[in-house]
Amino acid sequence: MTDQIWQKSSYCAQGNSCVHVASHNGTVRLTESGDPTGAILRTTPTALRALLRTLKEEHLDG
Repeated sequence: MTDQIWQKSSYCAQGNSCVHVASHNGTVRLTESGDPTGAILRTTPTALRALLRTLKEEHLDG
């Protein structure tokens, strides 16, 4: 998977606990910075937006 460019989350604190995001062939890929070649979560942009919207709503509500 050398054709994708990983971007570190802007919300990353110092250390190795960061999320990296990449776009590849219409999918969004997420991985943890401690092992960027390990487990990769693949999803669609629409599903990721829905997840983030839900997380933000839950944070505001509770």
